[in-house]
Parts: sequence; structure tokens; C-alpha cells
Amino acid sequence: MAEARFADGSDHSASQQAAEAAGAEDEPTGPGHRVDNATLRPEERAAPTDTENLARSASRIFGGPLGKHAVVGRHWFWSPLRVGLLLSILVLALGWSIKAPCIQQYVDEQGVAQLDWRGNRQYVALCYSDIVPLYTTEHLDVGAFPYRDSWVDNEGTDEEEVRYMEYPVITGMFQWVNAELTSLWTGWTDQGSTTSVLPVAVYFTISSIWLAGAWLTTVWSLTLLAGRRPWDAALAAISPLVMVHAFTNFDTLATAFATTGMLAWARRRPVLAGVLIGLGGAAKVYPLFLLGPLLILCLRSGRLAHWARTASAAAVAWLVVNIPFALLYPTGWREFYRLNSERPADPDSLYNVISRFTGWAGFDGPLAAGQTPVVLNTVTATLFLLGCAGIAIVGLTAARRPRLAQLMFLVVALFLLTNKVWSPQYSLWLVPLAVLALARWRPLLAWMAVDALLWAPRMFFYLGEDNKGLPAEWFLSTVVLRDLVVILLCVLVLRDIYRPAGDPVRSTGADDPIGGVVDGAADVVVWKRPRRAEPRITEPASTAGPNPASAASGASAGS
Repeated sequence: MAEARFADGSDHSASQQAAEAAGAEDEPTGPGHRVDNATLRPEERAAPTDTENLARSASRIFGGPLGKHAVVGRHWFWSPLRVGLLLSILVLALGWSIKAPCIQQYVDEQGVAQLDWRGNRQYVALCYSDIVPLYTTEHLDVGAFPYRDSWVDNEGTDEEEVRYMEYPVITGMFQWVNAELTSLWTGWTDQGSTTSVLPVAVYFTISSIWLAGAWLTTVWSLTLLAGRRPWDAALAAISPLVMVHAFTNFDTLATAFATTGMLAWARRRPVLAGVLIGLGGAAKVYPLFLLGPLLILCLRSGRLAHWARTASAAAVAWLVVNIPFALLYPTGWREFYRLNSERPADPDSLYNVISRFTGWAGFDGPLAAGQTPVVLNTVTATLFLLGCAGIAIVGLTAARRPRLAQLMFLVVALFLLTNKVWSPQYSLWLVPLAVLALARWRPLLAWMAVDALLWAPRMFFYLGEDNKGLPAEWFLSTVVLRDLVVILLCVLVLRDIYRPAGDPVRSTGADDPIGGVVDGAADVVVWKRPRRAEPRITEPASTAGPNPASAASGASAGS
């Protein structure tokens, strides 16, 4: 049978190519499209105790590693997916408990219930969440409609400013819906009641329920995407980052859209994938970045038509959500983009770290209130675009086509490292991508722990030295440590790209479990990297030696 070859020499049958050309790539068939990992045969399942030293060591508490003849995946109820969801629920419950001190209340001298943030409780108790103050600062407590209604900050001062909802449309409307549900709930429960709960506490709890559901959706999608390594998704389920930041802001909405979009792509549903990615981009910007790696791999495998369908669907979904608000309330709709443009370097950014440690005044020097850091914005955008170009080169020149998750992780990590803002909850964006891209438990758990522990010095830095908080240098040092660990993860991913034999995902015989139409496809566009010069032969050639073709083949394989 005629065969096509990958750039690394592996085979791809002509019959498979013919089926794909006939449109079979649009149908979710084959083992890569299983809906429940419990249906995998024992020989198809990768046991963590076989692949992870950490799991092997931890298994001794429960009797040791899984045996060669153990029967797995046969329980009538428990599966990796259900175990992962249960673990997620437990971790999310702990996460809510961590934030709960910030919705406690007390009765003041006038007999009025107040939110108990006395003594900087939000920092000392490490319970701070943006959700709580946004309820009042965005005027959601008085029924303000996002993007239409405005208010004035710092009224009567030189810094007086008209403000609107500062989040993208889906996230902004999510907050408004929860505020309306809060009004309904408090109006119903307060009737005939002698005690009442502060509306902000109800608002936080309602928001947390939806955000928890979004993270459960993320874990569900991630488990299905993990294929033969379903237990890798458990790392996302038990991640300390989830415990600390699932309810810090609204970012689990974006991770849910992003991972379900990836799942749709893996199931060879390019239009649905685009719709979900576009909706994710209307909640937070980062899901739109996933289209870049898709473009590179579709270009390399000759699947640009599928990418075009996905990108078009993403654009349509984003426009359908945004256009009504942009037309009806243009000033309010632009608020998100205006604030992000005018925002200076955040405490978490590398630019601020360099500035604080060196005394550097920054690219733009001292800025007045509301002044746009034009040079900083240009530098961050340029660095990100240059980095993306580098990732594209990696995707087009690697001997074997990189896996989709690997390039996606690199792009999002690059954005966070080069951006002028790295809010703590942004690290949640990396969790699903890192689990799929690296599939190595020790470095992943080390990064998650370091990133989660950064929350404590951050809170005590915000507390201020006058209130017995930490100096800026302590906090910034932990920021540097976090960034170094993320860079290390990027290096490990690049190593797997250039040494695919050591990739834990591909060691099971898979090509790209979440690749969808590019999974198992032959390469069409590959940029060859310059090869190293072959060593000069200094000894007389033996007449009994290998033939020249074999020698050339061996030298080529080793280059």
C-alpha cells in the first residue's frame, strides 16, 4: 500500500488520507474520540504509577503501584472523570471557605449590618476577592446596567473620572445577572425576617456557584481531552491555584469556554470550536490567542480550510455578543479597552520588578493619572508578537509536528510573561494548557504550588509596611521565582517538541490527542532547519564498510 511520511519518517497510510479527503475528518470516529475514559481497554490506559515517579511513590500508602494484570475501568460508577469532578468539588469548597471570611458581617453602632473588613481583614485573612468590592464599585448593588450606566470616581478632585463597567461583555453581563438574582433573593428572604444577610454576601455566593460550575466544565473537558492519560486532569482538579483563585475573579468562565472549544476541535467540530473560542474571547481575551497555534498546525498539515471555519465562527460569535453593546453604548463598551490601554505596569509584571530593583523610571517615565504608557504598550505588544513569530517558527521547523497543546501553552505563557499585567487569577489560564502540554506531575505541581503561595506575600504587600505588611522586595522576589518556574515549564515543553521520543503523551503511541483534523495528518508545509555540517572523514574508507546511502541516512537522522 502506498504511504505518505511525516517529517520525522513515521508512516501515514494513503487510505487514511483518502478518507480525510472525502470528508471523514469531520466525523468523530476512532479511539481519539471516546466520550468516557472508562471505556478504554486496560492496555490503552496509562496508569500514573507506570509513568510518574511521584504517583509511584505516593501509591505506597495504598499498597503500591498498579499491577500488570490489574483490572481497571470496570467499576459501574467510578471513572477518572467522576473522580476528577469529585476532587474538583472538594477543592472548590475549600476555595470558597478561604474566601468566606471576606463576606462576614457585623452590626455597627447604628444597628446597621456592615461588611466586616475591619483591620484589613481582606489582606490579613488572605481572603480578598475582586467579586466583593466590584458589587458596589460597579454600582451593581443599585441596579446599574453594564455599559449604559456610568458613575463618577473621585468626584470634586483633579482625578475626577466618568466610569463604566470595566470588563468584556460576557463577564460584565455575568456580573449584572448575578446582581439581579441577588436582588430577587434578598427581596424574597427579607420578607418577614428579623435578620438579613448582606446583599454582597449573597452576590458573592451566587457568583461562586456559577464560577464553580465553570471550573467543573473545565475539568470535564480536560479529562476527555487527556485521552489515554485521564489522570493528568486530576492535577487541574486538585490544583492549589484553583483553591486560591477560582473565586478571586471571573476567569473560570474563560477557561470553560477555552477548554470546551478545544474539546470541540478535538472532536472535529471546527465551527463549534470557533463559536466557543469566540465566546471565550468575549469573556476574557486569552481564548482568542488559541487560534494562532491552530493556524500554524493547520498550515503545516494542509488543513487551512478547517482553520478558516473555526476562525470565522469565532469572529462571528465575538461580533454577535459585542456589536449590540458597541452600537448602543459605544463609550461604555470601550471602557475595557481604554482602561487596559491606560493601565501602567502591574506589580506582578517583569517591568515593575526591574523598575523596583534597579530604580529605572520605566519606558514612559513618571505618568500622570489617566496618562497612557504609550511606549510600554508598544514594547509589550512588540515582544508578544516577536515571541509568537518564534513559536510559529518552532511549529513549522520541528522535525515532528508539535502537539496543539504545546503551542497553545507557549503562546499563553508568553503573553503573561511579556504583558504589563499579570493579575493573580490569570494563572488559571495556564492550568489546563500546562496539564495537556507537559504531562509531567512533578514540575506541574511545583509550579502550581509556587504560584499559589505567591498569594500570601501579595496580600501582605498590599497590607503595607505601616500595617506590619511585607516590603515590596519580598513580594517581587516571589514574582521572579514564579516567572522562572513558568519559563522552566516552557523549556520543558520545547524539549519535548524537539525530542518527541521523550514526550510522555506520545510515548503511548499517540500523535496529537487534541489535534482534531491534524491528528495523524501528513505534513504539507515544513520549513527545514539548516543541518549541521557532516564530519570530514580522515581515515581511508573501507571497501567493506556501509554503503554511502546508509551513511548519509544515519548522519541525517542524527542531525
